[in-house]
Amino acid sequence: MAESGKIVAIRGAVIDITFAPEKLPEIDEALSLQGESVTLLAEVQAHLDRHTVRAIALQTTSGLRRGDEAVRLGQPLNVPVGDAVLGRLMDVAGNAGDGRGEFPASLPRRPIHRQPPALVTQKGVSDLFVTGIKVIDLLTPIARGGKAAMFGGAGVGKTVLVMELIHAMVKSYRGISVFAGVGERSREGHEMLLDMTSSGVLARTALVFGQMNEPPGARWRVPMTALAIAEYFRDERHQNVLLLMDNVFRFVQAGAEVSGLLGRLPSRVGYQPTLASEVAALQERIASVGDASITAIEAVYVPADDFTDPAVTTIAAHVDSMVVLSRDMAAEGMYPAVDPIASSSVLLDPLVVGSDHAEVAMDVRRTIERYRELQDVISLLGVEELGSDDRRIVERARRLQRFLTQPFAVTEAFTGTAGRSVTLADTIAGCRAILAGACDDWNESSLYMVGTLDEAREKEEAMRRTDVGSPAKVHQ
Repeated sequence: MAESGKIVAIRGAVIDITFAPEKLPEIDEALSLQGESVTLLAEVQAHLDRHTVRAIALQTTSGLRRGDEAVRLGQPLNVPVGDAVLGRLMDVAGNAGDGRGEFPASLPRRPIHRQPPALVTQKGVSDLFVTGIKVIDLLTPIARGGKAAMFGGAGVGKTVLVMELIHAMVKSYRGISVFAGVGERSREGHEMLLDMTSSGVLARTALVFGQMNEPPGARWRVPMTALAIAEYFRDERHQNVLLLMDNVFRFVQAGAEVSGLLGRLPSRVGYQPTLASEVAALQERIASVGDASITAIEAVYVPADDFTDPAVTTIAAHVDSMVVLSRDMAAEGMYPAVDPIASSSVLLDPLVVGSDHAEVAMDVRRTIERYRELQDVISLLGVEELGSDDRRIVERARRLQRFLTQPFAVTEAFTGTAGRSVTLADTIAGCRAILAGACDDWNESSLYMVGTLDEAREKEEAMRRTDVGSPAKVHQ
């Protein structure tokens, strides 16, 4: 018979429950709260004394009252896994949310809490996860079985970049995808579902959402639900898994809300004192084990564009590739607005990517960095006052920045320009040619929003033909 207790206090999402001393549930154990008109799930977060626990509700507590029964489930929250969840949308508790009926009771289930794989069982990552996005493949290569994060403030293109990565990997990626929408708006979730359906990727993807209007407990545990599904396919099916999370900052934010509700004293900038351990509990489970891996691509909101924010620095400590999105570049129309200097990857090493790739990437960075150093001089005195070497560097840096822009397939409906996917070899060849001066006499606009350098060359030739044939040129 299930052991039960009684609810003695309800304060929003926080519920205090009394049990017999020897029947006290463990931390992270799930409870079923059974009111007269509502049944919902909660998770134990603290032992207040020998008789009382404090739990966080994972669903809204409306309709619950003191004296209602709380039944111990004897284990952490567990969710359905396996092939039946592919192509489906679910909430934090594994309930279907796409209107296509509930999951059958016979499905295997897995707990959302689990220890990360032992270090001795993990294998290193050195294989590139080629995306077809020039600036990422060249300057911040992503590791297959690694963790990549897109850092950026509001409105600089994090979600668009994640969507494009999903689209780019439909053809090249043969594994399973799991998408965790953490604190997503309803509109974003709906758009994601429609885009995945139209691109044909939904059949091999499981979607887990904890929306912005849900209680903090639900938003806090959604990434764990997605991880439980990903780990099942990695460990028991030996399949590679692509885990996409948008937005990991909302996970931290939900944890801060939960911490405040539990009465803990805040730490730096008002964040929870357990920030580092909570982020580690999530990130350390993302790993390659045996012949299968989980590759994570995470969007991270940067509050007020402050990259020293404790949440941002804590998440950054766990990732292999940091893709930093720049508001200044977005304002100039350089999309994707990836900052080539602030972005980094542990894979950008000659022993991993090869000396050719590493050398070109370093030269691109060096050229753009020198251009930025000279910008104050340019804005005060003009380009004409620079020496010939510096002027040449500035011109090549501007062309490199434009060449690293790229039209996306997911924005085609808004821009009218078809998306481009570029091979790594073409990206390296194009950047090397610009660095060598092959494009010094080209219009900068010829390199803007193109795929390969050959496409830019055709654009330049077309512009020259137009200039030659124009009445002004003929008159001259």
